[in-house]
Amino acid sequence: MTRSLHPSGRTYLRVVRASAWYDLVVTAGFATPWTYALLHGVLSSVSDALGLGVLPALEPMQTLYANLMGSVVVVWALLRIVRPLPVHGLFDGAARALFAMWQAYALTHGATRLLLAFLVVEVAFGVVQLLPWWRSRGAIDEPMQQRA
Repeated sequence: MTRSLHPSGRTYLRVVRASAWYDLVVTAGFATPWTYALLHGVLSSVSDALGLGVLPALEPMQTLYANLMGSVVVVWALLRIVRPLPVHGLFDGAARALFAMWQAYALTHGATRLLLAFLVVEVAFGVVQLLPWWRSRGAIDEPMQQRA
């Protein structure tokens, strides 16, 4: 494996930053009630036009959860854009695994199939960010074993 694909390599940090830019663009609209209402309408129209199902009607609790998720993800994305670190890729990959599981769960329970597009990106960024850590786990475990 080349050094650039190692978690501490420059290429890896570019991936961490790219995933952050994706998150910022995709989730910024979820961060406020006003932008979420607009985004909800657009996503529902697109999904319906493509025959993928529609989003449920806007409700205050749904908006609250969307805003909470959007706010946290926007802040997390800004951190990774401004100061990407290898460990950010590890934790982002883990978060993407969780997001992908819950998106798959939602899809199996009737959510709009438009969610598939987001699921594919979550899995792709998750794999790209976690695989270098998995491959280098021997190098990470050795110093810890020497301390014990």
